[in-house]
Amino acid sequence: MKIRTIVSLAACVLVGSWLLSAHAVEDRALGSSLAGLLEYAREHNPEFAAMRHEMDAAEQRIQPAAALPDPVLRAELMDITNRGMDKSSSLFPSQVGSTRYTLMQSVPWFGKRDLQREAIVAGADQARWRTAATWAELSAQIKSAYAQYYYVAGSQKITRDLLDLVAQMEKVAQMRYANGLAAQQDAVRAQVEQTVMKTELVALDNTKRQIEARLNALLSRPVTLSLATPQHLRSIPATASLENYATLENRIREHNPDLFVDEASIRAGEKNRDLVYKNRYPDFVLGISPTQFGTAVREWGVMVELNIPLQQETRRSQERESEAMLAVAKARKEATVNRILSALAENLSGIDAAQRTELLSFSGLLPQANVTFESALTGYQNGRVDFATLLDAARQILNAKLEVLKAQTDAQMRLAEIERLLGEEL
Repeated sequence: MKIRTIVSLAACVLVGSWLLSAHAVEDRALGSSLAGLLEYAREHNPEFAAMRHEMDAAEQRIQPAAALPDPVLRAELMDITNRGMDKSSSLFPSQVGSTRYTLMQSVPWFGKRDLQREAIVAGADQARWRTAATWAELSAQIKSAYAQYYYVAGSQKITRDLLDLVAQMEKVAQMRYANGLAAQQDAVRAQVEQTVMKTELVALDNTKRQIEARLNALLSRPVTLSLATPQHLRSIPATASLENYATLENRIREHNPDLFVDEASIRAGEKNRDLVYKNRYPDFVLGISPTQFGTAVREWGVMVELNIPLQQETRRSQERESEAMLAVAKARKEATVNRILSALAENLSGIDAAQRTELLSFSGLLPQANVTFESALTGYQNGRVDFATLLDAARQILNAKLEVLKAQTDAQMRLAEIERLLGEEL
């Protein structure tokens, strides 16, 4: 028995260690791709979880909305002293003059229960689409933060590469100074430039930590945890262009969660308005009343109770309120459409500008900067160009690469916003 117990414990420890190691590997890889971040956020983000619970709660309100209220049972002991014949009162139905039992059921006016249910169904639809809108907003924030994270990581690599290049330039300057071909100021200038770049790296590292904290908050992780280095950006779909504005507009009208929230709000307003107008008619209470004498029931009665809707001015105010709230819902939907379509046009234009900027920087500015640097380096080695010109040429390479990276990042952020408007991936 002891050996079997030891073996079982050892197996549990091995399985636990394997699970922990697998989780650790997965956690270390978190941040390397956008898909992993989105999957993690869908499972762990508390705001999205809260919206899912709200959606479940709203769906549970549908069935009770059309249900009748619980019936009411009333028992009345009549003549508990038996016309004074008993010296003491009795509370036993068989020992009093008579006992009347009344079973009552409240019944709303015809159609009210259906309208109540339909209004709650519209409210459940609102909760469902709010959940979708919450995820669209959350995923857009993660996509934008990931693009910025990628930009910072790329900027760090580009700056480090240039720092190594300037260090090599310093060696060239020192060699020329040792041979009496250049001034000592050139080597000092190279050292100053390296210090400036190291300062830029410190700023980039600070920005990286801030973005990591933001991403960890969206993922519901401790904000001080590090993330893996991002490996790649998504490709920009060909449909994300100004030429496809009409197609994307139709997709937005068919899938945007904010529009569906407003549409459900309109439906709920219509049902509530109809329900308010139904209040012009009375509700009923139906009842049946058996009466017990001694140990036998000898009488039966039925009852009908209804409220009298005399407060007409109050009802007219409620009706005008319901009409106004319906008008609010319709106007809000129109405003949402205008805001979304305007944002769509702006972001499509932004993607177009970012892609053209990237193309110009990558195919024009960057090759030109490389040629300029090679020419300046050759000229410096031959004594025809000063060191300041060489540093400026090196800086142009840095700026060109950063311009490409910045354009890619801007396009990704625009894409994230378009997908938020669509409520789905492009």
